[in-house]
Amino acid sequence: MAKNIKQDLTAMSDDDLQNEILDNQTRLQKMKFSHAITPIENPLSIRDARRKIAQLKTEQHRRALN
Repeated sequence: MAKNIKQDLTAMSDDDLQNEILDNQTRLQKMKFSHAITPIENPLSIRDARRKIAQLKTEQHRRALN
């Protein structure tokens, strides 16, 4: 499964990657706010969202170094 994620990230353009990061950060922020008010059904989705953002930022940084 990790291979598919890496292949998907490498296939994205730089603009798509940046937009995906912004979308995921917005979604994470909304999940955190809703979880603070009323516990969400699956709190592990917050962790998954953070990990997805980290993967996206790692790919963005890797591209910046090359």
